[in-house]
Amino acid sequence: MLRRNLNFQKTFSFGVFLFGRRSVEMGEVWTSCFVLLAGLCGLGFGHNTNTCEEVRKVFQLRQIGPNQLLPLSPRAGSDLQVCSSKNLTCCTKKMEEKYQVAARRDIQNLLQMSSTSLKFLISRNVAGFQETFELLMRQAENHTNAALQGLHHSMADQAAGPVRELFTDISLFLLGSELSVDELVQRFFDALFPVVYNHLINPGPGEISPGYAECVRSSRRNLRPFGGTPELLAFQISRSGVFGKLLLQALHLGIEVINTTDHLQLSRECRRALLKMHYCPHCQGLTQSKPCMGYCLNVMRGCLASMAEIDAHWREFVRSLEGLSARMQGPQDLEQVLLGVHALLRDAVRHAQKSGPRFSAQVHKVCGTPSRKPTQSGSIQLSSSSSSSKDSIPLKAPVRVFGDSLAVRRRDFLTSLRHYRTYYGGLADQLCVSELVFGDGQSCWNGTDIVKSYTLRVVGNGIKAQSGNPEVKVKDADPVINQIIDKLKHINQLLQGKSIPKLGSLDQIETGSGDAEGRYSGDCDDEDGCGGSGGGDVKRKVSRVSKMSPDATGDHRHHHHYHHHPPVEDAATEGRSTGQRLTGAVWVLILPCLHMLPAM
Repeated sequence: MLRRNLNFQKTFSFGVFLFGRRSVEMGEVWTSCFVLLAGLCGLGFGHNTNTCEEVRKVFQLRQIGPNQLLPLSPRAGSDLQVCSSKNLTCCTKKMEEKYQVAARRDIQNLLQMSSTSLKFLISRNVAGFQETFELLMRQAENHTNAALQGLHHSMADQAAGPVRELFTDISLFLLGSELSVDELVQRFFDALFPVVYNHLINPGPGEISPGYAECVRSSRRNLRPFGGTPELLAFQISRSGVFGKLLLQALHLGIEVINTTDHLQLSRECRRALLKMHYCPHCQGLTQSKPCMGYCLNVMRGCLASMAEIDAHWREFVRSLEGLSARMQGPQDLEQVLLGVHALLRDAVRHAQKSGPRFSAQVHKVCGTPSRKPTQSGSIQLSSSSSSSKDSIPLKAPVRVFGDSLAVRRRDFLTSLRHYRTYYGGLADQLCVSELVFGDGQSCWNGTDIVKSYTLRVVGNGIKAQSGNPEVKVKDADPVINQIIDKLKHINQLLQGKSIPKLGSLDQIETGSGDAEGRYSGDCDDEDGCGGSGGGDVKRKVSRVSKMSPDATGDHRHHHHYHHHPPVEDAATEGRSTGQRLTGAVWVLILPCLHMLPAM
């Protein structure tokens, strides 16, 4: 810069000296004028006076488009829509279109990168909770089989199938299937009663016939041989299970919220503002410039205004998960309930055995005399019993092998999630501070020039605050964001216990209700690939992104980090401002030449 100012001062002094000499011939003066004018014009676009080489390097490095789009030398930019300038430019209209696509891509990649750790945290814990549920199911099943074996080996072998079906159904219920817990528990005890009757209530030579076993099964609900245990077990599983199920549903929704905001549709005003902030300075050869902090905040807060509306509901979502976890204690602790099934079942079978004569008489009244068929040899039964024993956990083993695994996992997860409770409220600021701007005290781009600081008003976050945004006009909230906010409100009410749904109806939280289509706040034009340039609002389907995958459509390998680009030498970072300062000087030197015209 200093060197450029010295060169200009020498040139200016030389011009004044030329026009101050009265003895110079008229032809010599005009020759000097033309030479001086040519030199000054060359000072208007950096050191490389007739090439756009630096712009071409960055254009190629960032793979924005084919190099054939670039002009060989600076040109007039009257055809540009956003990056227009009175100075010469290294951009064409086609380049401007490519720059706009690149600016939108860069921001969407930044959004996805910023949410990666949060998305991974939730996804990892969804998988972890599901795995823990499955391990608990297997352990509870083994304990139950062991308890039955302690009562009667052969009975336990025949009950193994119904026991397995019971815990499979409970697992399906927890993972989201629309099953009635009361019905699946009653069905288990229906299947268990003929086995208990055959071995403990009315034992005899051989097995009761299938027809008689079906009659015994059908009489169970009227005879109630297991007392109130079926109802108690169904109540405990329903009460603790709905909390476990709700926890998984909430985490699935958390991933859906993040995937939705990662692929947010940007409005036309936002896309133009991003182009102006990121790539318009390239058109003037300022390939190393970065936006001023205030300028960046206005652009990003305007573009992410709808997303900022999620902030209050996301904070409440984190608080509600903490409240749910606090209530998952004691009889509402799913782990405690599942690992206590074997004790309830053992007591229920003993109750039926203790009142065996009475229940035997009642069954005889309903089903008649038992008909039996020959049994297999004792050696075969012993072998079967031994095989089953190998797969079971002895009653002497500690019941809570996992300890407080679910509780510890919930605690660790919520401790980590708490760090992200302000994620949506500070996202625009985070992107500007960590990714997009220079440090304090450095010259920056304000949308039109390189300056020391941004002087316009900086607005706050959210839709209402954008009414005075000087960089981005924001109309209404994105309807897709409104839809995700409605889902957050719904799940928060469920997590807080203000609205308890019927079993199975929690799936509505994932899919939503009502119209699956929504209008978004951005205008659709040719640059979006919407298929045509006709007017009117364009409807789009609200795509459902996979909840379990950290990112359903993004490829993090191709994310663009502004600070990761290799440095590109830029000899013209102040070309625009220098050109403006030279404009007055050019006219000072040209006007004497023009005054000579009448004399000629």
